[in-house]
Amino acid sequence: MPDAMEPKPTPPARDAYDAVIVGGGHNGLVAAAYLALAGRRVLVLERLPHTGGAAVSTRPFAGVDARLSRYSYLVSLLPRKIVRELRLPFDVRKRTISSYTPALRGEHATGLLVDGSDPARTRDSFVRLTGSDRDFEAWESFYGMTQRAAGRIFPTLTEPLPSRAELRERVDDETAWRALFEEPLGATVEDLFQDDLVRGVVLTDGLIGTFADAHDPELPQNRCFLYHVIGGGTGDWNVPVGGMGAFTDALADVARAAGAEIVTGHEATGIATDGTRAEVRYRSADGVEGTLGARQVLVNAAPEALDRLLGREPAERAEGAQLKVNMVLRRLPELRDRTVDPREAFAGTFHIAEGYGQLADAYREAAAGRLPSRPPSEIYCHSLTDPSILGGDLAARGHHTLTLFGLHTPARLFEHDHDAVLAELLRSTLDELDAHLAEPIADCLATDADGRPCIEAKSPLDLERELRLPGGNIFHRELAFPYAGETTGRWGVETEHPNVLLCGAGAVRGGGVSGVPGHNAAMAALGR
Repeated sequence: MPDAMEPKPTPPARDAYDAVIVGGGHNGLVAAAYLALAGRRVLVLERLPHTGGAAVSTRPFAGVDARLSRYSYLVSLLPRKIVRELRLPFDVRKRTISSYTPALRGEHATGLLVDGSDPARTRDSFVRLTGSDRDFEAWESFYGMTQRAAGRIFPTLTEPLPSRAELRERVDDETAWRALFEEPLGATVEDLFQDDLVRGVVLTDGLIGTFADAHDPELPQNRCFLYHVIGGGTGDWNVPVGGMGAFTDALADVARAAGAEIVTGHEATGIATDGTRAEVRYRSADGVEGTLGARQVLVNAAPEALDRLLGREPAERAEGAQLKVNMVLRRLPELRDRTVDPREAFAGTFHIAEGYGQLADAYREAAAGRLPSRPPSEIYCHSLTDPSILGGDLAARGHHTLTLFGLHTPARLFEHDHDAVLAELLRSTLDELDAHLAEPIADCLATDADGRPCIEAKSPLDLERELRLPGGNIFHRELAFPYAGETTGRWGVETEHPNVLLCGAGAVRGGGVSGVPGHNAAMAALGR
């Protein structure tokens, strides 16, 4: 666990392995488990003193026994197939509330509540907000369409890559294909929905971790949206029981039990290969250098990092565009909209300043090199669905965790005077939240052992520094549609070297906490 005392690095036990996996994030651990279960001699080299990468849980606030999923929060794209085949002791819980979006109409505090278990209640909320049920009917039709597409697309993620034509035939719905794969998401949203707030709620799934305009003709917003609505074949985003670290801890245990060797505190520094055999150079945290032989190398790092390991300049530079804020509260704040219980509003995704026009304004400001004047973000409360992450008597005393994900804050905005820019962004983000609360969020924060408020903020550059995410990009690079292109191999993980595979989020069908690239790289390595 990241907040435990770190042991002295232990060197690899062998000089050569069937497979060396560079990076002990969740995808690397998935690959290690599959390969070890198939009888391969496997080594995982991890730079940090712990496994898990961005999918970890930690106690970031001194003296506060709250185990937060610090960087990645929810689970949708993890196939049950992987959980079942690896016999992972891991589970998720469904959130009954999908989302709540507060709004001010004149001086009236209102909002949109989407209750996944009660369509009638959701309809009533749409009618109160918009004055009719037109947008509700459009919502039901649109998400019914995406759910049907999800049921057909999601199973393909752990199969050999289909061609574009094969996936289109699999979807078997020309309206869905055009909306998801061909027309800019903004055109679809504007055609189907009238209310600005409803439009914004739909668009947000195309912008989480992606800096794009709703009408970008290159469709990065569509690719991001697709991965947000196909998870599990339903599009549900679920809460990992025990926190995200419970998932990666279980993976590490399964990989070790199958015979994989996991070495932390050792960073891969270079890869040389003739296509049949490879050498992996490494350096330990205490400065010891060495070289390992391997039949195959699986790289659970960004394509930029792979380029550098192979001794060449990266072909492209990735950039992240998100703010991450973690908080522990003494109590949930009351809302200005008294029709909604805070325990429901924060249990789903709580959208802030994410109206359609607000998102467009924020994008234009950030693209012009300025922080958004009204930064959009969304929040959810893990502990409402899974209080097990709260230790001691925190839950009994009413404590909760809040995790916030801010949009349209590209890394370039933080390159000069990072700390001052981050502080300004945090202040304005919390101001947007406070506009919908009956009390300031600062009044609800718990304090740590030193009396400091329990709140931390991470910029894209923080994520680059701490996790080696290039430019802080949580997907390692722009997402790709889940079908084969001219240069993709059978599994979407292949490189120009037959025995070097990409098993991280930058693979085709990567991004998010899914284990899919790890599974697919293992299948490619095994020749399945």
